[in-house]
Amino acid sequence: MIFGFYLILFIISIIMTMIYAVMWHKHFSVHYTLIFTIIPISLLGYMFFAQSDDLASALISLKIIYIGGAFLQLFLMLSVFRVCNIELKKSVTISLIACSLLIYLSVLSIGYSPMFYKSVSFETASYGAHLIKEYGFVHTLFLVVVIMYFLYSISSIVYSYFHKPDVSNHIIVLLCITEVISVISYFISKSILPGIDITPLAYVISQVLFLLIIRRMSLYDVSDSAIDSIEQTGDTGIVSIDLNYRYIGSNETAKSMIPELYEIRVDSVLDPEKEPGKQLIAWIETFKKDENNDKFYLKRDNKTYLMDINDLYNGEKKRGYQFIMTDDTKNQEYIALINNYNTNLQKEVEEKTAHIKEMSDRLILDMAIMVEKRDNSTGGHIRRTAECVRILMDEIMKDNSFGFSKEFCRNIIKAAPMHDLGKIAVDDEILRKPGRFTPEEFEKMKKHAAEGARIVHEILKDTDDSFFHQIAENIAHYHHERWDGSGYPCGLKGINIPIEARIMAIADVYDALVSKRVYKEKMSFEKADSIIMEGMGKHFDKRLEPYYLKARPRLEAYYTEQENSEEDIKE
Repeated sequence: MIFGFYLILFIISIIMTMIYAVMWHKHFSVHYTLIFTIIPISLLGYMFFAQSDDLASALISLKIIYIGGAFLQLFLMLSVFRVCNIELKKSVTISLIACSLLIYLSVLSIGYSPMFYKSVSFETASYGAHLIKEYGFVHTLFLVVVIMYFLYSISSIVYSYFHKPDVSNHIIVLLCITEVISVISYFISKSILPGIDITPLAYVISQVLFLLIIRRMSLYDVSDSAIDSIEQTGDTGIVSIDLNYRYIGSNETAKSMIPELYEIRVDSVLDPEKEPGKQLIAWIETFKKDENNDKFYLKRDNKTYLMDINDLYNGEKKRGYQFIMTDDTKNQEYIALINNYNTNLQKEVEEKTAHIKEMSDRLILDMAIMVEKRDNSTGGHIRRTAECVRILMDEIMKDNSFGFSKEFCRNIIKAAPMHDLGKIAVDDEILRKPGRFTPEEFEKMKKHAAEGARIVHEILKDTDDSFFHQIAENIAHYHHERWDGSGYPCGLKGINIPIEARIMAIADVYDALVSKRVYKEKMSFEKADSIIMEGMGKHFDKRLEPYYLKARPRLEAYYTEQENSEEDIKE
């Protein structure tokens, strides 16, 4: 029965050690590894002792068991010191190990020397092998050393609990339980069941507790959970927060960047009303909604820090969030300088571009006016039709049932003055004829539409604005086409006529009707309106009728103003 009990504990211990091996990381303290190595060896000694049938085999088993007795409490104490951030000088550590080693050497002398056991004999009891011992002075020293290790460990744990906010209270409690179980089990091991030592059970429980401690420690050790190459004393700050917004820890660089971190206790929940908790929680919430939003900026004391947030993993399991902080002040100052330069440069470019466009538009208008001056029958036609197009486009854009873009509308207005550029290719004797054209002359005159398209194409072919280029070319080429297909130069019909040319056609005809020409007097607004309305669906696009009707009062007002201005000039 006793052998079975020890066997079960040994198997469990081996499993615990294997779990530790899977969890192992190079940052783990060597003391953890020694604890998980020593315990299975000691349990193996207990199994051998339970099967001993003579003094020699029992003593060999006992010496294996004492590997745990001599060293385990020491390594537990050193682990406590590491967790509590208590540093021992290397010479002190070596001295303690040497002390335990001397004690174990005295254990090895059992049967040969009276230092540890003055005398020892073997007997077989109902529950198995049993040793009758008389203890020597080194055994007394051994007990003193074990109690000393225990007291130092408990003192460190208590001190850290009350005075070290950077040590997790959860881990402190687990360490305390481990220490108490390991020591108490030794002194009461044989008082529960005769012949059964419960120390092995305490060892296995200690392994379980240490696995929990190590699992938690892998989170609190910030340098372990971050990239290994990032050192605590470097220029990169690290802040870790668990999934419940509890502060896990930070390195010294992060604390120098955010001094409030010194006041936050490990395991405490971040205060959403106070900095830095308020800002850190807000950034985590933003990151949770969209993991692409993983970079934020923190401004402190004329410094700008780049906060790069990532999920914090322990193995393959997500355990929280980690902020990687770097001083980005110089980079941000440079970016601000570049942005300011780009803004000023963009403003200058926009001003220059606007000026160039204004000059270009003015040049186009002056060219059109220059061509118009060759035609003594259409004085002011270019300016007036351009204004007519503007008034029509204003009405079209109010409901925009055609779905025109603002750029398209601006380009139609801008291209309107170019519609008669082709007249530059018409002979003066035809263009300046004071009367009506003969059929032959009219045929020559009609060529100005196609010629105008060619000229516009040549003028604008090297410009970057291909959209305006096409609109201007269409207006020059097709503004004499008719909805019913009876127009020129191509005889286009219906929607095959570009919409910009259909709009231009209304403005061109309206101006011809209400303006005086060498071969006719100007027509009244009522008569001109009658002709325009009669042409809807024949000469003009019927869909433009409602916009013409809305524009009519403004058109009449404009031409009335032009007439009054001309009369004032004559006077």
